[in-house]
Amino acid sequence: MKICIKNRISGEVILEKEAGSIKQALEDANLEGANLEDANLEGANLECANLEDANLKCADLEGANLEGADLEGANLEGANLKGANLKYANLKDANLKGANLKGANLEGANLKGANLKGANLEGANLEYTNLKYANLEGANLEGANLEGADLEDANLEDANLKGADLKVKSSIRCTINFIASEYEQAKDFIEALK
Repeated sequence: MKICIKNRISGEVILEKEAGSIKQALEDANLEGANLEDANLEGANLECANLEDANLKCADLEGANLEGADLEGANLEGANLKGANLKYANLKDANLKGANLKGANLEGANLKGANLKGANLEGANLEYTNLKYANLEGANLEGANLEGADLEDANLEDANLKGADLKVKSSIRCTINFIASEYEQAKDFIEALK
């Protein structure tokens, strides 16, 4: 059957494809540059989808499968990615400002140069994630798994690292600004780097 997905406001065709179901149509979909602002994609299977430079601002992607998806340069500002699977996803230079990534799986993802300012990454799996040059200013990383993550030149100013697993790559340089009340957290972070 022919699947046609249109923008609900403009009526613009976002995806047109022969497939047995909407789920099949979205698998490996080419949505490069698509405008999916405020889209409800909760639980969607977008495994290996091309979403490069797509606008997913404030989109609901809770529990979505984005494993291996290409989201380079995508705008995910304010998006809900709670519990989403982003394993091995390419989020290089993506805008995730204020996004909710609570409990998301970002294992092995590429977040080089990504903007995660004020993002909620509580309990997220960032194991072996590339966070080089990422902006994590004010991000909530409480209880996050950062084992093996590359934080070279990442900005962690005012980030909440309480209870985070900080067994990160040993050769990192990152900007850290702890306030006095977070002295123990700063001490734990420095100890984890040794």
